[in-house]
Amino acid sequence: MKTYLFDFDGTLVDSMPVFASVVLRLLDENGMDYESDIIKTITPLGYAGAADYFISMGMQLPKEEILRRLNAYARDAYENKIPAKKNVVSVLRRLKALGANLNVLTASSHIMLDPCLKRLGIYDLFTNVWSCEDFGTTKADPEIYVLAAQRIGERVEDILFLDDNYNADKTAKSAGMKVCGVYDDSSREFAEEIKSVADYYIDDFAQLFSLE
Repeated sequence: MKTYLFDFDGTLVDSMPVFASVVLRLLDENGMDYESDIIKTITPLGYAGAADYFISMGMQLPKEEILRRLNAYARDAYENKIPAKKNVVSVLRRLKALGANLNVLTASSHIMLDPCLKRLGIYDLFTNVWSCEDFGTTKADPEIYVLAAQRIGERVEDILFLDDNYNADKTAKSAGMKVCGVYDDSSREFAEEIKSVADYYIDDFAQLFSLE
């Protein structure tokens, strides 16, 4: 593949423990009951989508306040602490040197996404760095993958989408993209589900060079 569309949290960076702790903290602080697999549901939605989801669950806070609290809890970690996952930086640099078109599509807000990628020295490797906010929808909507392909200027089927989340992988596949599931500790219990919908599955970014 020459054109790639990467998820961010849990795919490029080891941030899922932070994401999970942030959303669970807010739920617990507000005495909310939730299912054991809520992180699987919330991850493709991002903080804005999570806020809507929490309100639908009965959280008695305005959306703006939910977002303020979520962003405040997470921002320092993204700006200063969260590392890239193993081999991500070297593989991205090699792909770029080989002429690949690299892009990011994530549920995370730009206020956390951009500083993190810049700190890690990889922001400029990407042709496009998109938050779902830029499309006005979420990764649970097949249309976002079609729109991303249009903005990239490639056929949707000529793009390889990489994500550690089952729901996002399933939706991207339904939109016509090639899909590569990515292992992350936070989604290890869903690995077989991801493999069932993905064209490929990797445990380490170095494996991208051996895909057939």
